[in-house]
Amino acid sequence: MHPLEKIVQQHKSGKQNGIYSVCSAHPLVIEAALLQALDNDSFLLIEATSNQVDQFGGYTGMTPADFYQYVIEQAKNVSFPIEKLILGGDHLGPNRWQHLNAEDAMANADVLIAHYVAAGFKKIHLDCSMSCADDPIPLTDEIVASRAARLAVMAENTAKETFGTSDIVYVVGTEVPVPGGAAEELDTVEVTSPDAARKTLECHRQAFHDVGVGDCWERVIGLVVQPGVEFDHTGIIDYQQEEAQALSQVVNDYSHLVFEAHSTDYQTKDAYKQLVHDHFAILKVGPALTFAMREGLYALCSIEETLFPQEQCSRLREKMEQLMCREPGFWQKYYHGDDHQQAFARVYSFSDRIRYYWPDAEINAAIDTLMDNLSVKPIPLPLLSQYLPYQFTQFREGMIDGSPRSFVIAKIRDVLSVYADACYVH
Repeated sequence: MHPLEKIVQQHKSGKQNGIYSVCSAHPLVIEAALLQALDNDSFLLIEATSNQVDQFGGYTGMTPADFYQYVIEQAKNVSFPIEKLILGGDHLGPNRWQHLNAEDAMANADVLIAHYVAAGFKKIHLDCSMSCADDPIPLTDEIVASRAARLAVMAENTAKETFGTSDIVYVVGTEVPVPGGAAEELDTVEVTSPDAARKTLECHRQAFHDVGVGDCWERVIGLVVQPGVEFDHTGIIDYQQEEAQALSQVVNDYSHLVFEAHSTDYQTKDAYKQLVHDHFAILKVGPALTFAMREGLYALCSIEETLFPQEQCSRLREKMEQLMCREPGFWQKYYHGDDHQQAFARVYSFSDRIRYYWPDAEINAAIDTLMDNLSVKPIPLPLLSQYLPYQFTQFREGMIDGSPRSFVIAKIRDVLSVYADACYVH
């Protein structure tokens, strides 16, 4: 039995446990996640999204095989047990190719699925909810399910050809709004209706049966729904437990699955515990981790600029702003308003479109310079107190080794620890 199936089984038996999913490809985030799970002696679920990683490289430049090996190497570097590492693929489907006709987009999605499965990814989110160039808007549940089932056939066949058998677990469905945080300011989001959740499941179950993979339906462990959590550029919509109660009960009718909640970033400690209690037992987190990382790096920039002459500084913030203005493709559709508002959003938006720019070689060279500068001698305590007050306390208590990198890792782990606590990972 797959470890995720065991976790779901435990949750269904009343243990009110869950698992969080780290959706990021940044090495500092991966390292922080591995260290957090190592300290918790827990399984770690890391997922690559269809934007980050695909057969053509995605925005990270990595194929699924590249990403898999990259995470394995990171795990080895911190002595994390490989058997406790679970890799997944998020929103796998025609998402990257919506500008193409459906058949061409789905042909690419077939290859995408095959690459993920052959590389060793064991948790596959089948998401065919997006309309392609020649599709109606929105798609019917039946079309979405039939396309997902087509990809399930590809996944099962690839697993059997590559490994001799298939133990892949699946997640189906999608959330509203689109993945990665809302593009517009929001006051509320609509909780998925119980009837809509049931129809999604029934359409997918029937579609799996129709194409001959009905036997793997029991390995569908999650349904993505909208429990009423979201964030935009400057606001967070908090989980309202009473509004999701009817939806929460739906999974009681299905012995093998729980809900998967996306865009759970920036919720409160109590909200995470309530979500897990209400069967939203797979919690996805991504932007909040790179947001915390950016906070840590930019705090170190402030310290650096206090300690060193300008010509010696990394100028990381300045270089990042120049890069984002020079190559606006990842944020321009999302950040609106005048020049000042856009400049604010480029740095501080909760949607964290800045995360798409961290792989840049010049940016990584600037980070190396920042780390080198601040490694020459210990960072003065008053500056830590000023710019990284919580990490100042952690350092004083012996929880951080005092290297500049350790402060950034600690910032990311502050986020992860809240998720770990909600999932009863101790």
